[in-house]
Amino acid sequence: MTDSTRTLLADAARRGAAYLESLDGRPVFPHEADVERLRGALAGEMPEASAKDAEVLAFLDEYGTPATVASAGGRYFGFVTGGSLPATLAAHVLASAWDQNSFSYLSSPAAWLFGETSLRWLKGVFGLPAQSAGALVLGATAANFAGLAAARHAVLRRAGWDVEERGLRGSPEVTLVVGEEAHGTIFKVLPLLGFGRAHIQRVPADAEGRLRADRLPRIAGPTIACIQAGNVNSGAFDPAPEILRWARAGGAWVHVDGAFGLWAAASDRRRPLMAGFADADSWATDAHKWLNVPYDCGVAFVRDPDALRAAMSISGDYLMIGSKDPIDLTTDGSRRARGFDVWAALQSLGRRGLAALVDRNCDQAAWLGAELKRAGFEVLNEVVLNQVVVAFSSDARTKATIGRLQKAGECWCGGTRWRGREAMRVSVSAWATTQADMERTLRAILAAAESPGR
Repeated sequence: MTDSTRTLLADAARRGAAYLESLDGRPVFPHEADVERLRGALAGEMPEASAKDAEVLAFLDEYGTPATVASAGGRYFGFVTGGSLPATLAAHVLASAWDQNSFSYLSSPAAWLFGETSLRWLKGVFGLPAQSAGALVLGATAANFAGLAAARHAVLRRAGWDVEERGLRGSPEVTLVVGEEAHGTIFKVLPLLGFGRAHIQRVPADAEGRLRADRLPRIAGPTIACIQAGNVNSGAFDPAPEILRWARAGGAWVHVDGAFGLWAAASDRRRPLMAGFADADSWATDAHKWLNVPYDCGVAFVRDPDALRAAMSISGDYLMIGSKDPIDLTTDGSRRARGFDVWAALQSLGRRGLAALVDRNCDQAAWLGAELKRAGFEVLNEVVLNQVVVAFSSDARTKATIGRLQKAGECWCGGTRWRGREAMRVSVSAWATTQADMERTLRAILAAAESPGR
């Protein structure tokens, strides 16, 4: 490595540290003027001449930094986003220098071993069967895809149909059962697997978004059911024990979308919410949510390793890879080595630290919900996890409150539609969020909600 490269990397680290130090005082969402300044700076054509590396980095910092969202800080509550733990950020930087392609053991023994260790540890955290196959993927959407691809293989194989060889044309019909409050990624993934949305049976949900087990349909033949651990609005969990009894009686495969809710298993206090979910057949979650690792990182697990491998394996003896290599378990070929980040987070937190992170965020959400109720606003959900859904009398006032809050920049909360009403959704999932952050957030929400009509 040259002296100039060493200097460049040191400068990048200095600028990154300065950015993190500035988070507490900067607006959580950038000012429009800073966004427009960046837009103008990027408006030109690609240059003919080379630029100096130091100038490239300086441009990124000067124009890019002011236009970023401070999602790495403690007052960003949008989209169930957690910032990166210090250990995972450092691991991510080091892994970027290593530049490992993690598609197989032969492409990087280190990436393979850290990945396998991370998956083994995560199975322990979630209480999943030890024999389950796991894969680190882009995110929960990709994890849902992997789990449901394995499900498609398995239920059709039982019906005597090889879907990977013969496709879906002429195959036995597969019954698809989901709750009406299933996350939108499920309805994105199923068509990618050849299942039209018009053929998906939606089961009514209760007031908290939980699938109503008493409304499950009669089933016969190949069936896949998707259930939720953590509704994206309310945080509620589907009644897994009842659903699993129904599924086992009818021979259905049960897939769990647990993008953030699966992490409740890490906490002794919240683990009861996960009752029955470990008896499912496949599971999807995100590490870049509650584990607070850098983007992007999802996790898929499948009870039957052969089903996942059959659905995802590459044809032939490609590059003499092994049957447990990631390229045979995911849609990815060349891929980022996500195992370094996940291992660093789990090693840095330990079981007790991970449980404390989950409990702290849940307690913070419960506190905020109680304070908003005390202030006279309507909290629309039972705050059972880390999600708070609040309305401010009318839809118009709720929208105006969200707009004022986001523009003020003291914190950031997103809008949603829940129970037919406009609402603000607060997702507390960052390691960096302190009680002081919650108090600043409460003050900001109350200020944004003030209006002459109150």
